[in-house]
Amino acid sequence: MQTYVILRRSAWETAEDLEAAAGRSAMVADEEMDGQIRWIRSYVIEEEDGTLGTVCIYQSEDEDAIMEHANRAELAADEVLPVANTVIVRDDP
Repeated sequence: MQTYVILRRSAWETAEDLEAAAGRSAMVADEEMDGQIRWIRSYVIEEEDGTLGTVCIYQSEDEDAIMEHANRAELAADEVLPVANTVIVRDDP
C-alpha cells in the first residue's frame, strides 16, 4: 500500500461536525473498503476563518481508492499527495 497525505481545508464548522465525519470515515474504511484503505491518523487545523480542516494520513492501493472513500464518507479531499518517504525525528505526542 502507498501512503498518502490528504488535505481537507475548511471542511467543518464545529468539532461535532468533524466528529460525525470521523465516524463516517472509519465506518467506510473498516466496513465497506476493508483491505483497500487504512486511516492512520489526522491532525486537526484551525483555519483563518474559524472553520476546521484536517491533514490526514492514509494508506491505500491508489489515489482512486482515496477519492472513492472520500465520496462514500461525504468528505472533502482538496489535495491528495503520495508520500515519497518518511523521516521520523520524534514520535507523535
